[in-house]
Amino acid sequence: MSVENDGPLPGDGPASRPALSRQRRTVLQHLRGRPRPVTATALTDLCGLHVNTVREHLDALVDAGLAVRERAPAAGRGRPAWLYRAVPPQASAARDYAGLAAVLAGQIARFSTDPQRDALAAGQEWGRALVAGQEPATSAREARGRMLALLGDIGFAPESDDEGLGARLPQCPFIEVAREYPGVICGVHAGLVTAATAALGGEAERVALHPFAEPGACLLRFDAGPQEGFPRTGRPESAGADSGRAGDGPADGREGHAPVGDRR
Repeated sequence: MSVENDGPLPGDGPASRPALSRQRRTVLQHLRGRPRPVTATALTDLCGLHVNTVREHLDALVDAGLAVRERAPAAGRGRPAWLYRAVPPQASAARDYAGLAAVLAGQIARFSTDPQRDALAAGQEWGRALVAGQEPATSAREARGRMLALLGDIGFAPESDDEGLGARLPQCPFIEVAREYPGVICGVHAGLVTAATAALGGEAERVALHPFAEPGACLLRFDAGPQEGFPRTGRPESAGADSGRAGDGPADGREGHAPVGDRR
């Protein structure tokens, strides 16, 4: 799987979301997505806000303990600019499991003979476990809505379209690991959505995940064709040895094969 952009912003699940305005939460998420401290000006274009508005939000985040402000190294005349960096979330179940996800993804990538198949199977088991004991939905639309709510709880912050047939996923709770092992982590997520949708009574055979589909988001479809999206292994109910091969990607699960969504 080829990754051509940085993908979604980090997602941390509802437990760690502060009670912030939508604009301030946007600034915080973009700040968390930067690998190094940045200026208010650098965030302006990303957030689509005036630099003074961004600066006000950043200062408020500093006051709330969600960001740190520091001076940039001196360079020439004038006072150095302020740099801002996000404070790592402390109350996030997703963050707590990020290290484990990295270890498991590395193990699958290095030792599996078919990393995509095994990642999908693991995701299917996860998806079934997440909805175990729940009553099936009374309609496909309800199943889709409950699936999106589940993804929101995990930390993907789904943005549904008007018809409820698709959604942008602008956050990912495991984005750092997904950038290193997209064939594994995105396979796990693809398995999760297909199996959970099936368990909820939705049309799992029409579910397709498009990782890194656009700058800043992955895309999820509930009305996809049979060959669309991340390579899938048979029916979501049949994870494991009988579920078939997931595709012809490289054995280590890292970048290298055709972009997801372009496989036909």
